[in-house]
Amino acid sequence: MYQFSYADVQEDGVAEAREREREAINHSINLLRLAIKKGRNTREGSDAIHFVNRLWVRFVEDLASPENELPDELKANLISIGIWIIKEAERIRHGDSENFQGIIDISEIIREGLK
Repeated sequence: MYQFSYADVQEDGVAEAREREREAINHSINLLRLAIKKGRNTREGSDAIHFVNRLWVRFVEDLASPENELPDELKANLISIGIWIIKEAERIRHGDSENFQGIIDISEIIREGLK
């Protein structure tokens, strides 16, 4: 039987969580790209904005949680980015912006940072 240290198990859990976060961000990017092709006022545009909003609300909630062990400065920076993405998604939803690409660009940077 194999025995793993708590640190090994914990590290595996963190790696798996980061991979799930990367996959979720990648999914949001794919939805946003489709929304660019189809248009803001389409089902695809609505789905993309809805998904991005839910995803980043969840990320911000997790980052603000006392259990989140990331360094405070990194958490604050990521929360600021998340708030910007949420606000920009709302601007798109209300017809005040079409900045899907800006959200994609920032999302790609965050996704790459999760490697």
